[in-house]
Amino acid sequence: MSVPFRSFDPDATVRPLVGEARAPELHLMTWNIRRRMPRWWLPAADRWTGRRPLFHRVLAAERPSILGLQEVMPGQSEDIQSMIGPDYALVGSGRSATGGGERCEVHYDTRRLRLLAAETWWLSARPGEPGSRSFGNLVPRLVIQTRLEDLRTGIRFNVLTVQLDHLSRRSRALSADLLRRRVGDLDGPTVVMGDFNDDAHSGLHRRLADGRLLQDVLALAGPRAGAESATYTRYRPPRPTGRRLDWILVTPTATVSAAAVNAVRIGGRAASDHEPVNAVLAWDAPAHERGGSRPWIA
Repeated sequence: MSVPFRSFDPDATVRPLVGEARAPELHLMTWNIRRRMPRWWLPAADRWTGRRPLFHRVLAAERPSILGLQEVMPGQSEDIQSMIGPDYALVGSGRSATGGGERCEVHYDTRRLRLLAAETWWLSARPGEPGSRSFGNLVPRLVIQTRLEDLRTGIRFNVLTVQLDHLSRRSRALSADLLRRRVGDLDGPTVVMGDFNDDAHSGLHRRLADGRLLQDVLALAGPRAGAESATYTRYRPPRPTGRRLDWILVTPTATVSAAAVNAVRIGGRAASDHEPVNAVLAWDAPAHERGGSRPWIA
């Protein structure tokens, strides 16, 4: 199915694709927000000062239960926290040995979820060593891992957000193997989401989303849109086909009622060079407790 491209006038109210979820469902959203570039950077579309209000309007409309972010610089992190408001808490870290620099983050709605544990580890042969790299990537790559409890259902589950290396195929493959081992050792349902820097038709995707340990929400959902579309669009108009680099993967106990690539333009402008991915799921929820069909899928 094609990507559900939604375009809003500059002063129009941005309507949510999903919006706030009702128990037992959870609304998941992953987004590479594109790091803040230096002041002298030439492409105008990249400038955070112009993109920040677009993010604010999209996040204010969507209100995800859990928001996984990649490529976040510290100042952007503060902006995002201000945008989504005091009901959300943050777990995140920069990828350097000191925890500084470009970050991955998990934001969660404290009205619905309680943090039980959090861990930061690195995609290397020494995952407990901050800033370590040994898989062939030139910069460190990390994972933000959280364990959450749903205050409405009592279900405890894990959420990991990640950005794999953009240059080294070897690094991505070894990182995928490490992720699989980690997920296999975790108790309870698990979500792995982020920017995997590889296509959803790649060997890497098959390695991770093999259907036994993890599955792609865009292969599971009833109503779905954008399974074949590009998520790395570089501020250009959405494309119904292309490289879908951004994934939400879940363990098989999830019932995914809807999923989509969420392509939004406000006044013709995109908030990031990546499109976000949204999913609505429940963990083993009875069918009569799940929400109805999603109006945004034809």
